[in-house]
Amino acid sequence: MEKRRRRKFTDEFKREAVRLVQQGDGNVSQVARDLDLSVSALRKWVKEADIERGKGPPEALSKAEREELGKLRRRVRTLEEEREILKKAAAFFAKESK
Repeated sequence: MEKRRRRKFTDEFKREAVRLVQQGDGNVSQVARDLDLSVSALRKWVKEADIERGKGPPEALSKAEREELGKLRRRVRTLEEEREILKKAAAFFAKESK
């Protein structure tokens, strides 16, 4: 069986595919076949849409929350690096002043 080439889909296409699943009888397999998509990709889009609408599991993060979390993690990493530099500089200058 030939492996399917990776394709990119617009957000609009994804929203429309999810709408077809949600407004239809919820048959992900049939909608995926009709749109020539993998079932797993369409299920993932439906799950993400549910989370964005607040209907996902309580621990699930929305796209905006995931982006903010990534930004905050990068900021923490930068601050930790800066702190380490300052600690080394303080130790160096304390040693020099003796």
